[in-house]
Amino acid sequence: MLSRQSRMRRGDEFEAAVRRGKRAGRPTLVVHFTISGENEPLVGFVVSKAVGDAVTRNKVKRRLRHLMRDRLDRLPRGSLLVVRANPPAASARFEQLAAELDSALERLLRRHESSTGGQQR
Repeated sequence: MLSRQSRMRRGDEFEAAVRRGKRAGRPTLVVHFTISGENEPLVGFVVSKAVGDAVTRNKVKRRLRHLMRDRLDRLPRGSLLVVRANPPAASARFEQLAAELDSALERLLRRHESSTGGQQR
């Protein structure tokens, strides 16, 4: 499970990542990423009712939190990352979610490194 200190809870953090951040989409999820400050990376999850009933939404959130726990160290300090599940995430296998999350994260981190000249903040 993702630690409490690493979870995004405030609406303004979600808003900053979604509105000002870069975005990478995959069929099962969309990832929004921005850098804001020098704090530890924060990760938030958005799983709407379009994904399914409450049991399904919670299952998808648990899977995404578990996947992000192992990938948190790849994020630079000050990162705000929002993972938004699309309806196909409800029926996706764990391995498919992992592969698509990796693909989206790689794309965003590559874009970030190229925009900062390869230097981490």
